[in-house]
Amino acid sequence: MNRTLLVVDDDQKTRNLLKTYLEKHQYEVRVAHDGASFNAEFERFKDELSLVILDVMLPDTDGFTLCRSVRSQSPVPIIMLTASADDTDRIVGLELGADDYIAKPYNPRELLARIKAIHRRMQLGAPGAPVRFLRFAGFSMDVVERVLTDPQGQPVVLTSMDFNLLRFFAEHAGETLDRARLMEQTRGRDLGPLDRSLDVQISRLRQRLNDDGKQPVLIKTVRGSGYVFSADVTQHGDA
Repeated sequence: MNRTLLVVDDDQKTRNLLKTYLEKHQYEVRVAHDGASFNAEFERFKDELSLVILDVMLPDTDGFTLCRSVRSQSPVPIIMLTASADDTDRIVGLELGADDYIAKPYNPRELLARIKAIHRRMQLGAPGAPVRFLRFAGFSMDVVERVLTDPQGQPVVLTSMDFNLLRFFAEHAGETLDRARLMEQTRGRDLGPLDRSLDVQISRLRQRLNDDGKQPVLIKTVRGSGYVFSADVTQHGDA
């Protein structure tokens, strides 16, 4: 997997420390100090990037705007950094398509662990998997190319984490999956008592699938237990 990261943070000391730390762990790190420089770097290297790290607070824009822009162009994973003590920034970031978030101040080792976890989950769809396509309700998931197409054959834009969650649902269709298990699959960590990130992600995934949130057909809520993927899923080794 490509190991090129793009980091935007307006604090020069933070940028330099983060770049040095991640490069010690064999990542190639591109940096930007504001929205304009980030956009220039993203346009230049977007086909090479394996992950983007966005600070929410920037001098000329904000991380939410950049997140929306990136997600409209690319499925590259996004980690957002927020200094806010409440959950608002985190929830907004997830709704806009971020894959994960970290509150400031943070330990660089935690950020590195989050990066590695996202990359590990992306490798689940690497070539060599026995099943390449998962098909349901007219949708087709290519787990090698990590592409979802709708019943009209058009690509559906999903974050890396959304793709992993949908794949897990499809591979366990008909099973009631509790929230803790789903959280572990998508974020590699336990679900906190006030953590709404999974609910936000499932709501976002329903929207991508045109699955009515009030009366969902594909991803159904099982009250007190979790969620169940109710579609009939077929597995194929090739097209």
